[in-house]
Amino acid sequence: MYAKCGMMMDSRMLFEEIKERNAVSWNVLFSCYTRNDIFSEAMCVFYDMIDSGVRPDEYSLSNILNVCTGLGAIVGGKKIYGYLVKLGYGYDPFSSNALVDMYAKGGDFKDAVRDFEGIVAPDVVLLNAIIAGCALHECQRQGIDMLNRMRRSGIWSNMFTLSSALKACASLELPELGKALHSLLIKKDVILDSCVSVGLIDMYCKCDLTKDARLIYALMPGKDLFALNAMISGYSQIEADDACLDLFIQTCTQGIGFDQKTLLAILNSAAGFQAASVCKQVLALSVKSGFLCDTFVVNSLVDSYGKCSQLDAAARIFDECPTPDLPSFYLSYNSLCSTRSSSLLNACANLSAYEQGKQLHAHVLKFGFTSDVFAGIVSWSAMIGGLTQHGRAKQALHLFDEMLKDGVSPNHITLVSVLYACNRAGLVAEAKKYFETMNDSFRIKPTQEHQACMVDVLDRAGKLDDAIELVNKIPFEADAFPCLEPGVYRKQPFYFSGADASVWGALLGAARIHKNVEVGKHAAEMFFKLEPDKSGTHVLRANIYVSFGLWGDVVEVRRFMKTSRVKKEPGMSWIEVKDGIYTFIVGDRNHPRSDEIYGKLEELGQLMAKAGYVPMIHFDLRDVERRQKEILLSYHSEKLAVAFGLIATPHGVPIRVKKNLRICLDCHTAFKLICKIVSREIIIRDINWFHHFKDGSCSCGDYW
Repeated sequence: MYAKCGMMMDSRMLFEEIKERNAVSWNVLFSCYTRNDIFSEAMCVFYDMIDSGVRPDEYSLSNILNVCTGLGAIVGGKKIYGYLVKLGYGYDPFSSNALVDMYAKGGDFKDAVRDFEGIVAPDVVLLNAIIAGCALHECQRQGIDMLNRMRRSGIWSNMFTLSSALKACASLELPELGKALHSLLIKKDVILDSCVSVGLIDMYCKCDLTKDARLIYALMPGKDLFALNAMISGYSQIEADDACLDLFIQTCTQGIGFDQKTLLAILNSAAGFQAASVCKQVLALSVKSGFLCDTFVVNSLVDSYGKCSQLDAAARIFDECPTPDLPSFYLSYNSLCSTRSSSLLNACANLSAYEQGKQLHAHVLKFGFTSDVFAGIVSWSAMIGGLTQHGRAKQALHLFDEMLKDGVSPNHITLVSVLYACNRAGLVAEAKKYFETMNDSFRIKPTQEHQACMVDVLDRAGKLDDAIELVNKIPFEADAFPCLEPGVYRKQPFYFSGADASVWGALLGAARIHKNVEVGKHAAEMFFKLEPDKSGTHVLRANIYVSFGLWGDVVEVRRFMKTSRVKKEPGMSWIEVKDGIYTFIVGDRNHPRSDEIYGKLEELGQLMAKAGYVPMIHFDLRDVERRQKEILLSYHSEKLAVAFGLIATPHGVPIRVKKNLRICLDCHTAFKLICKIVSREIIIRDINWFHHFKDGSCSCGDYW
């Protein structure tokens, strides 16, 4: 009596007065706690019962399995069932039912089905548990099969069986079976039960039979909030916005009330009906009832006001939201202008915020911003360029052919990507064909960017003389700068060339690869004259001189940078983990998990050393000792970001890092080893390319 009135303290005190306690008295106290969903105390009572020396019976053990279900303690439930079998109660129907119910509600549904199949004569309680589990685990078809099996076995269903079956019919949208279940419920005289009525309303609404659902709702003797939400949500889901709003207005005077789910459905219909006045009323109700603190209600208000063209109101609600989340931001942004979603996508791309970009993509799809997409030259160019940047050159060239077959003419950006793709694939002849015929075939005059691509193509093919000749042929358009004649680099007079910094940079890279000091020095000087104010220019010059062993020139570059106060742009790397973007600079110790990050780098350093890794300290221009250079190299920003990714993301998930500068040769070499050591794909996006490190190699083919 005390327990049924919720007075558990009084029940416990009365129990303590019992001098000789047996299994029955313990079971009564045990049931009091379980009936009131006080599962943790119920578990304590069970252990007290064992400690007191009282042997639990089948009723005790089946109840403790129900407690494990309520606590979600599946592992503990398995142990208790083993104890139950040891005591000889393994085949007791109460215990079997409780075990199947535990697996169905909180464990692996396959375990529930397995144990169910092992029971010779299942009763209606057991079948109810397994069918309810089918609905919970979205195995609706299996639930319907179980119902048919029940009927063939001669086991009569009850109200709980049919209610679970109604959920399956609603999910599978089986109106005929739903009507048959409705008839059975009428025969069993349980049609007026509130839970049954709500299930019927939900089933008819999801089967697009709202008239039948409304009839069930009208015949309910005592309408409650659950029935109202089922009916209103049904109207909202099929976009019967006027009927949804009318029903809500009618019930406002009936004292049924509302909750979060009601307001969400009403706001959805108000947005579809563009009823700004309803949005205002719902806002007032939200403030009055305290639901304005609910994130889902705030998001829906922002969305609905935006769709009703009440942009100021949408922005105001978002600004006043105490804890706006990512969906709130997206919805507010959508309300202001759909085109700004493009800006957000660009921001995600620039930060390599892959997961947040996917969420924004879903948002774009939801609101139909892609419904009028036309695959024009911008889309084709973006796709071809993306494939090229990721090292998928052959796919990029195949897509270019498909574009031409589709009748879409390329622009200069498309052809830059095509030339780079040819370069990546080693297709020198194809690159020359596209370059030499682009004016005739597509009426596009080669730009400096195209020229730089071709210099890179010729360089990779080992044709340095051809690359120099191409540079000499570039039309002179601005200030005259001397250029090299192919074949002879000092003795012959220089030609004049109109090449810009991108072309000289490409030639500089070619000279470094082919170890041609004269060409390299000349290209470095030309590069410097064109872009003297950029720190990257001086760093590139110094690195070229280092590769040639020209240490005197390296010292001059460093002295010039110091006297001219040229500041080297700091290398920065970003990584997305969960919903956050984390930034690192070289030697960064600001992250709260810095000790773990540096510990991981130390561990990786030892493993790489065993694999033959030697730090490339000759590329570090700082005037410090060798050991200090090795330490500085190991603490580059991209290495810190990758180390953080390794400790903060699940094993097997690719690590994606963005860097603002070109990845250095030492880091590139290190990541090829690291990806193999940790068996993880590492994706580094530097200023030029995507580097996919996998199984000890990089997608760029070590050419970037």
